[in-house]
Amino acid sequence: MSMSMGVPETEDEVVAFQRLFFEKMVELEHDRRTLNDEKKRFELQRDKLERERRDFNRQKEADARFRAHEEQLLVMKQQLLEDELKKLANEKEHLERQREFYNRVRQYQQKQEPIKQVKRLANGELFFSGVKNERALKKRYKDLIKIYHPDNVNGDTEVLQEINREYDRLLRHVFS
Repeated sequence: MSMSMGVPETEDEVVAFQRLFFEKMVELEHDRRTLNDEKKRFELQRDKLERERRDFNRQKEADARFRAHEEQLLVMKQQLLEDELKKLANEKEHLERQREFYNRVRQYQQKQEPIKQVKRLANGELFFSGVKNERALKKRYKDLIKIYHPDNVNGDTEVLQEINREYDRLLRHVFS
């Protein structure tokens, strides 16, 4: 092959050159297609990675919003629990004061109860004071029964028994 300045001189050289040129062109076309395929594959991979990055960032932002919302709810729940705890403490304090008050009332009543019982027992005659005759005695007895009968709201068994004792005593000893 004697080519001067790279130009083929004989027909065989031209055919060989054309064949070589064709092979190189086919090889270049193949390389070009391979490169284009690789480029498309890389672009697809880049697009996929970009989508994944965007999805990851969206998910990250959504998680951050969710955590912020959860923290806000937690703070609200905590505040609600603290408020309810304060209410319960106030109610407990109120109940303690009421209990203390009622204990004092009960102590006072217990101190007063023996005095009332002694007065009741000793002063049964007070129910019938001022009664001058048997008819007035019976009328007063009926009125007292209506007031102190245990079935009534103000009824008291002990008082009723004392009234009955005094009534019987007066009927037997005074008006008989």
